[in-house]
Amino acid sequence: MYTLYYVPGACSLATQVVIRELGQDISLINKNEVNDFSDINPVGTVPVLVDNGFKIREGAAVMLYLLNKHPNRFLPEDSMARTKATQDIMFANATMHPAYSRLFFIAGNMSDGEAKDQIFQSAALAINQLWAVVNDQLNEQPFLGGSNYSAADIMLTVYSRWGEHFPVDIHFGANVEKMLASIQELPSFRMAVAAEH
Repeated sequence: MYTLYYVPGACSLATQVVIRELGQDISLINKNEVNDFSDINPVGTVPVLVDNGFKIREGAAVMLYLLNKHPNRFLPEDSMARTKATQDIMFANATMHPAYSRLFFIAGNMSDGEAKDQIFQSAALAINQLWAVVNDQLNEQPFLGGSNYSAADIMLTVYSRWGEHFPVDIHFGANVEKMLASIQELPSFRMAVAAEH
C-alpha cells in the first residue's frame, strides 16, 4: 500500500487519481495534520509518496515512478510515444503548474491595490497562453495522449481548478473544456476528490 501526503485540491490530487487508475491501494495523510512535515519533506511541498519506506518527492518524479512501476497505458512501450507522454507530464508539472503558482504567490505576498490587480492579470495572460497551446494540440484528438486520456490530462485538470480562487479570468478553449469535463467525470477523479474531504 502506498502512503500519499497531500493537501486538499493541490497537485497531489493528480497523484491520487493515477494511483486509483493503476488499481493500487492508498493511505492518505493530510500534510496540514502532520506536526513536523519538514521531517518528511524539507521543502514542505506535496505530493510525497512513500513506498515501503522509500520516499519520493516532486510531482513529476512521483508520477513517473508510479508509471514505471506498474503496467499501464499512460506510459507506452514505444520509444517515441513514451517520450511524448513524458514530455506532456513535464509540460504539466514544469510549465503549467508554475504558471498557476504565480497566482498563489501574488495572493500571499502583495498588498491589495491596482499593482496587485495588474500582476494578477499578467499572470492570467501567461496561463491563458498556455491553455491556448493545449487547446491547439487537442484540435485533432480528445486528449494529449491521443484517443485515450493520459497522466498529463489528469494533472492539467487538477491545475485548471485553481484559477477559481483568484480574481482572474482563465480561458480554456472548447477543446480543453471537453477534455477537462471528461477527466472530471472519471470514477477515479470523483473518488479522489471525495477522499480529500
